[in-house]
Amino acid sequence: MRSVFVLPAGGRAETVTALDQHLPQQRDPWSLSGNLFIDIDDEHTGHLFSDWPPDEIAVLEAAIGHHPRWAVQIDISGRIDGTTEIHQLVVLLLEHGGVALDDYPAHPWTLPEIESGTVIGGLRPSSSFGP
Repeated sequence: MRSVFVLPAGGRAETVTALDQHLPQQRDPWSLSGNLFIDIDDEHTGHLFSDWPPDEIAVLEAAIGHHPRWAVQIDISGRIDGTTEIHQLVVLLLEHGGVALDDYPAHPWTLPEIESGTVIGGLRPSSSFGP
C-alpha cells in the first residue's frame, strides 16, 4: 500500500464537504471503489508527521507558509495502479490551491506543477498523482 498526502488551501470543513459530495454516504474513511481509502489525519489526534523527518516538514511549511495541523491521507491498495483515481482526487482537493506529496515527499507539488509535469531540482511529480 502506498500513500498520498494532500494539503488543500481551504479549510478542513470545506474539504470534508467536498469529499462528502463526491463520495456520498460514507466517511471515516471515505472509499473509492474499495481500493482507495481517504481520511483526514490530524497532528494532535492522529499520526500526521509522526514519522516524517524534520527537514521534510520544514520544506512543507515553507511551501504553504505555515505549519499544517491536518492533511488528507489517501491510501492506495496494492491491488490496483490507482493513478487515475488519485489524479481525480488531487484535482478535486487542490482546486483552490494547496500541495500534494507522496510517500517520499521530496517536494510539495501544486496542481499546476502536477498537471504540467514541472521539473524541480531534477524531480518530476510522482506518477502517483496521475497524468
